[in-house]
Amino acid sequence: MIQKKICLLGGHAVGKTSLVARFVKSVFTEKYHTTIGVKIDKKTLSMGDRAVNLTIWDLAGEDEFGAVDIAYLRGASGYLLVIDGTRRSSFDRALNIQQRAEKKVGSVPFLALINKADLAAEWELTDTELQSLTALGWKVFHTSAKSGDAVEAAFKILTEAMLNHS
Repeated sequence: MIQKKICLLGGHAVGKTSLVARFVKSVFTEKYHTTIGVKIDKKTLSMGDRAVNLTIWDLAGEDEFGAVDIAYLRGASGYLLVIDGTRRSSFDRALNIQQRAEKKVGSVPFLALINKADLAAEWELTDTELQSLTALGWKVFHTSAKSGDAVEAAFKILTEAMLNHS
């Protein structure tokens, strides 16, 4: 069986833990849970004729008081960089996190997830800002942990990219 480590990175309260819960357990809760350090989950995906065991590291969010411990990225085959569409500050933070992550693990596959698509009417991000990410060569998905929109697809696309990267 193929083993791959995925990390979820992003600012504080962008929805990383909710995305993992939606993907691994198909659940969503409105109750907010702060991740301290790292929370690890597992899920096996069938990718064609291959089974891929994913170990998913949900890293504590970064805010003005503390940075993501990039050392947790060691051994990661890829990562999901989560941005809260309703909070402009999470966009700037994600740009910084991505630069640090790339220095740590090199150019492993990653996707940018603009989360909270169910609240798109309340988004603070402009189309120009979103287009700037694709101009950087980033693959960008609009996800919603609440509704499940694009969550499974994002994990599968990242897994396929990791399989093709190795």
